[in-house]
Amino acid sequence: MAGSLRTPLLLLAAVGLTLALAVSPGTGRRNNKSALVGAPLDADVNEEGVQQALNFALSEYNKASNDAYHSRAMRVVRARKQVVAGMNYFLDVEIGRTRCTKSQPNLDTCPFHDQPHLIRKTLCSFQIYTVPWMGKTSLVKSSCQDA
Repeated sequence: MAGSLRTPLLLLAAVGLTLALAVSPGTGRRNNKSALVGAPLDADVNEEGVQQALNFALSEYNKASNDAYHSRAMRVVRARKQVVAGMNYFLDVEIGRTRCTKSQPNLDTCPFHDQPHLIRKTLCSFQIYTVPWMGKTSLVKSSCQDA
């Protein structure tokens, strides 16, 4: 009788071990769609928080630039967000030089330069930290290179 119980118990133990290994973070067998708590997650570019972070980053970029022309986003390559004591946004953005000088308002509708000697494209990575309930936004990191 003891021998007849041994086989189902061993089978049950093997199934339990297999399931434990399949979901264990250290095994490398995790489903790629699973994410660790607190890890940055892909974000929708059209999400309000992402758009606000993007606008803030571009405003800071233009303030720091000594270029006579405004630059604006041509496309967002990647957007991620991370819940912390507030929200971190990680944005990879292709930026282009516009025809509008810094003294002109309404940057959103300003066309990009099309003259070869005035075209400038830049790829930037920004980290923006926001605490919306405190009205706090800051540019934590910014790195750009010519595209």
